[in-house]
Amino acid sequence: MRIDELLKRDSVTFSCELFPPKIGTDLAHAKTVVREIAALKPDFISVTYGAGGSTSKRTVEIAADIQSYGIPALAHMTCIAATRTQVSNMLADLSANHIENILALRGDVPQDADFSPSLEYRYASELIEDISSQNQFCIGAACYPDGHVECAHKDEDIDHLKQKVESGCHFLTSQMFFDNNVFYNFLYRILKKDIRVPVIAGIMPVINSRQIKRSCELSGTTLPPRFKAITDKFADNPPAMKQAGIAYATEQIIDLISNGVNHIHLYTMNRPEIAREIMENLSEIIR
Repeated sequence: MRIDELLKRDSVTFSCELFPPKIGTDLAHAKTVVREIAALKPDFISVTYGAGGSTSKRTVEIAADIQSYGIPALAHMTCIAATRTQVSNMLADLSANHIENILALRGDVPQDADFSPSLEYRYASELIEDISSQNQFCIGAACYPDGHVECAHKDEDIDHLKQKVESGCHFLTSQMFFDNNVFYNFLYRILKKDIRVPVIAGIMPVINSRQIKRSCELSGTTLPPRFKAITDKFADNPPAMKQAGIAYATEQIIDLISNGVNHIHLYTMNRPEIAREIMENLSEIIR
C-alpha cells in the first residue's frame, strides 16, 4: 500500500524505522528484529540505506521481508555517491520486489577516505525528480524542524524543502526532535511557504545519553533544558535512562496527538522492546 494513501485516513498512524546489517554480517538477527516489530502491527516500517548506499542490497532484502508480513515497507534511498544508472537499477530492483514507497535522501557523507561524491546528483530534490518521472512510486523526503545542520538560515532550509515537494515528494518525515514546540513552529513556517503535504513526526526514544549527544551534534538537533536534566540525572544508570527515555518519548507522542499531529514515526534503533513498551503505553491512543 502507498503511504500517501495511508496518510489520508482520519486516524493516527504509527510507524517504525529499522536499519539493515552491514554487508558481510549475518541477516538472521535483522530478520528477527523485523519479525518482532511486525508483530506490533505498525502502519508501515522504514528501512535505512547505509552511508553512500553501503547497505542498498540489504535495504531491498529487508524491505521485501517486511512486506511478507503484510506491512508496507518504506525503503530509503540516497544519492550522495550514486550515478543515474545506479539509481535506475535500484528502482528496478525495488519494483521487482513490489516495493512502492521510497524515502529519497541526499544521504550522509561516508567516513571513508576513498569516498567520491556523485557527479550527477547534488541534492535530494534531483533524486526525487528522477524517481517521480517514473510515476510509479510514493516518494517521501526528510525535513528538519531544528533546521538542516548545513543551512545557515532556517528560511533557506525551508526553501530547499519546498523544492523537494515541487519535485514530486508526497510526504515528509521529520528528523528527531525533543521539543514539541520546535516542531509546531516548524509546521507553521512551512505552511506559510504553502508546503501542504503530510508531515510525519520523527521521535527518537533516548536510552543512551552519550549516543544522543553525539547524534545531536551531527544533526543540529537541540536538547531542551528539561531533557538535558533527564540525561544528566540518569546518564550513569542505564536501566533508569531507558525508563526515563521511554517515558519522555511517550509524553511527546501524547502531546503531539493531542495537538492534531496524527502521524508518528519511531526511530527504534533496532530495539523492538523499546517500540513495544511505547506502543503499549499508547495502546488506546493510537488504535
